[in-house]
Amino acid sequence: MQFEVWAPQARDRVVLRVEGEDLLMARDPERSGWWTAEAPAADGTRYGFALDDGLVLPDPRSRRQPDGPDGTSAVVDQSAYDWRSPWPGRGLSGAVLYELHIGTFTREGTFDAAAARLAALAELGITHVELMPVCPFPGTHGWGYEGVSLWAVHEPYGGPEALKRFVDTAHGLGLGVVLDVVHNHLGPAGNYLPQFGPYFTETHHTPWGAAVNLDAPGSDEVRAYLLGSALGWLRDFRLDGLRLDAVHALADHRALTFLEELSTAVDALATELGRPLFLIAESDLNDPRTTTPRERGGLGLHAQWSDDFHHSLHTALTGESQGYYADFARQPLAALAKTLTRVFFHDGTYSSFRGRVHGRPVERTRTPANRFLGYAQTHDQIGNRALGDRLSATLSPGLLACAAALVLTGPHTPMLFMGEEWGAGTPWQFFTDHPDPILAEAVRTGRRREFAAHGWAEEDIPDPQDPGTRERSCLDWSETGKEPHARLLAWHRELIALRRGQPDLADPDLAAIKTAYAEGARWLAYRRGDLRIAVNLSRQAVEIPLGRGGRVLAAWEPVRPPGPDGVLRLPAESCVILADD
Repeated sequence: MQFEVWAPQARDRVVLRVEGEDLLMARDPERSGWWTAEAPAADGTRYGFALDDGLVLPDPRSRRQPDGPDGTSAVVDQSAYDWRSPWPGRGLSGAVLYELHIGTFTREGTFDAAAARLAALAELGITHVELMPVCPFPGTHGWGYEGVSLWAVHEPYGGPEALKRFVDTAHGLGLGVVLDVVHNHLGPAGNYLPQFGPYFTETHHTPWGAAVNLDAPGSDEVRAYLLGSALGWLRDFRLDGLRLDAVHALADHRALTFLEELSTAVDALATELGRPLFLIAESDLNDPRTTTPRERGGLGLHAQWSDDFHHSLHTALTGESQGYYADFARQPLAALAKTLTRVFFHDGTYSSFRGRVHGRPVERTRTPANRFLGYAQTHDQIGNRALGDRLSATLSPGLLACAAALVLTGPHTPMLFMGEEWGAGTPWQFFTDHPDPILAEAVRTGRRREFAAHGWAEEDIPDPQDPGTRERSCLDWSETGKEPHARLLAWHRELIALRRGQPDLADPDLAAIKTAYAEGARWLAYRRGDLRIAVNLSRQAVEIPLGRGGRVLAAWEPVRPPGPDGVLRLPAESCVILADD
């Protein structure tokens, strides 16, 4: 087997250690900075590289780290797995996504345990599960955003073969699988890339320090490293798409940006494999060019998260107005109506949180609404709260039902966060498992100081390193058979079936959506083709001038269609979907 490594930092020599035996590697005469060697190897063979008589380090392109980020790498024979489920692929059109964290979806915290729960998601009507990052990170439990070894799979979850079993099971149930990947930074522990080459650059800085090198000297190989990782997930693990974390933090001033290069490569791989593949961006830029096709001058990503929809919905439901919620909270129903019809709330408007004008408008007549994901909750919006409290911790079942109606009948591609479908009573808190006591204390102290600055008592902030923090965050599946959880679960199932069965709810035309609302009375209504959706967020019944007639397709509380006066009388904290006669 040929072993190779890009290690331009090596001055004189690179040694390949395979199963305890050392072999001097040779410079590749055709590729600057590359070293190669031939050695016998098979699936599971352990190996690593030593630069200039230094310590043996894991392979930057390792496909398996059996002993974690600091251990030696292991060879993975990608052809060894016998795939059971033929899979033609499943694109984003008509999708309902479900964000899932392997470590807390079940108490076991493994791919196999999670796979055993997938039938419930298929029965609910979910089309794709979106996995939070699964690259290796220190310890056993964590969110995954401090991952290293970007080509490998976290061993405590089950490693690469268990991920394939998970994907195979999902595909057998008709579920697509999306993976959250992090290209904008690596974790603070177990990151050996700088010892091999200029993977990072001081030319740009991010919240995590020196930026990943996308445009400085040596960046061609760094881009190839990230591209190879992304394509490997899609090809070798048969994934259907990737969610790209915080692409606004990718500092890149080259004419051909990394994101455009990536979208081009993914589209080419989709053609080669004969099945749809897609990229979903998380972006704070409110820039329509992110999802604009490349032939029209955009980056060509296929979709992006819509935080503005979340923020307007969150403020309308909760009344919160701190931080970035401030602008949305001034007139939350107006903000919600705007994001339902124009996607971005900040589309060239002043953002008080940023202290400047932010965003630019989406071309409503040319941009399909399903390029944007709409959601009421995500890992970020729950886990980055001081106590990791879900909406279910403070809202009534009726308001949770209204949130579901807005997400699942709105124009965006809907996404749920695991447990949301039954109003899970468990929090989802920030947790880590750093073996390094100094790093562990820095994370613990930093988390508490961050929220102390916002008025929280330090002792009230969960300790990220306490195993109990992760335990509290695990879903309690027994809730699904209890009230009010069972009723909320049935409501989500009904709404998803309605979305699948009503063509008007699949219409991506933003310009066709008509809205009406009353800030003081706290109601909002909108029309999608022959359907009318109305939500009442107030604690009193309201009268909504909706127009005469219609029939009730779904309602949280019993309600009659508007009478001859054209007025809908909607109970408190309730919602309804009506079809024209």
